[in-house]
This record gives sequence, C-alpha cells and structure tokens, in this order.
Amino acid sequence: MDSIIQIDGVSHSYGRKVALNNVSFEVPKGRVFGLVGENGAGKTTLIKHLLGSLCPDQGSVKLFGVEPTKDSESVLSRIGYLSEDRDLPLWMRVKEFMRYTRAFYSDWDESYAQQLLKQFRLNPDAKIRNLSRGEKARAGLLGALSHRPELLLLDEPSSGLDAVSRSDILGVVVRSVAEEGRTVVFSSHLLDEVERVVDDVAMFHQGKLELLMPMEELRATHQRRVVQLPERVDAFPALNSVLFSEGEGRDWAVVCHGKADVTQYELESLGAKIIDETTPSLNTVFIARVHANAQETIGA
Repeated sequence: MDSIIQIDGVSHSYGRKVALNNVSFEVPKGRVFGLVGENGAGKTTLIKHLLGSLCPDQGSVKLFGVEPTKDSESVLSRIGYLSEDRDLPLWMRVKEFMRYTRAFYSDWDESYAQQLLKQFRLNPDAKIRNLSRGEKARAGLLGALSHRPELLLLDEPSSGLDAVSRSDILGVVVRSVAEEGRTVVFSSHLLDEVERVVDDVAMFHQGKLELLMPMEELRATHQRRVVQLPERVDAFPALNSVLFSEGEGRDWAVVCHGKADVTQYELESLGAKIIDETTPSLNTVFIARVHANAQETIGA
C-alpha cells in the first residue's frame, strides 16, 4: 500500500523543550489517521512539519515522496488544511473567501464548493467576523475541501465547538473524503470523537510516539476487566499484560494488553476471579498507557 506520509526519526525542540522525540511512522493512502494525546504532546508541531513550516532538527519528513520544505508549492497544492485557530480573513464575506481561496487552486471544484456551502448552512453574504465558532470552522473546512485535496490535515478541528458542529465536521470527513479514497490526518485531544472515525491511531505523550496501530487491532488487543483477588493486597501484582490497575483490597479494575486468552490466563494464574470484561475506550487505553509509561520511568 502506497504511503502518502513518511516520517523518519523526526526530532524537534523549542529551546530546552523537546516537542518531538525520534518519531517515525507512515500514513498509507486512503486512511483516516488519528493523532491523539494531551495538549502539548507534539501533535501540532508534527502537523507544522507536514506543512513545511518547520524543519526537523533530526530526521526527515516526506509527503508524496517529497520534502515539503524543499518543494512547498507542489506539496501544498495537494493538501487541504484546517487549523484550530481557523486563520480566516475576518473582513471578507463567505463568498469573497471562496473566490479568494479558489485563486490558489487550479483544480478547485466550484460545484462541490456550492454543495458544501448548502450542506454547511452558510450564508454566502455573511461576513466571516460575524460567524459563530462553528460556522467559522465549517467555512474553513469548505475552503480546505473544495479543491478535493489528496491529503486533508485537520488540527484540533472541533476545538471549542458544539456537538452539532462537531458532527458536521466528522460527517464530512467520513463521507466526502475518506470514502472517496483520499487520506485524512486528524489531530485531536478529544479521543471519543477520534475513535468514531479513524482507521489508525498514533498516540503521543510528551513528544514520543507511544502507540501506533489500527483501531480494530487496538480494540482486539486491549481489555478492561473487573477482577476479585483471593486475598486483600495493597497494590495489584505486577503482570506484563496489565497496563493499569485501580482498586483496593480484593476488588480491582485492570486494563490489559495482549491476546484475550493469554491475559485472562495470567490473571487467573493469580487466583483472580474475572467479574466483568469490556472493550476499553480509546481514552481508557490512553490513560492506561500514560500511567504505564510513568511507572517505567520511575522504575528506570
């Protein structure tokens, strides 16, 4: 499968703060790829590298086989981008913004732009400064999508938006982009909405890539179990498969990683009785892995 994005050993620092630490991964064509992590985890810095506005201190970044810092025109012409800040010309009317943006793209699809205008319920005569946060986000997405880009970069697109606006954005990502075979990189700290739409997830923590796998595999290889131990303990026994545990005495909830039958065997080998088992949410897996990483750091 062709890779639209190739990140190889990328590190970047702002003074003493390490924003990205030896990050490597590829994004295959036609996938919705989620970048998740808390604020400050390195997601926005990574997207700035994809746009060519930052050069890595180490490593390389390629889009469509080209380094964006060396041939920005050819790369950016194939990208649609929506930032958390929207970056829209507030003094323009919506229709003026559409004409302005169209001038940058020879492949602008006017009929598709008009379709999105109606779908997003935007008044073409309205001034952008008078739009709500949700309307500004939809206007920005209209500008990013109307030339039908091969790659769509969304950096915290739902930040500060109401549920209806978030639903509009996610719906367009799934129907109008992903189903047409284009590629989406979707950055967000709102893990519940990422979980709904992504094919693959890259989990960042303090500049490091902590986890990279398809969502189907993540669901298949993580379990949340409520267990009862044969006797009271002050801390849950250490097991390789247990990422996180919380509870007291005999009653504990644990998040496990591995094949379900293997992790079940490890728990039962302790004499634990499994009371309940569910598939954890992406948010639960993230919290569990952050805790596991913190414990490894303390142990080191």
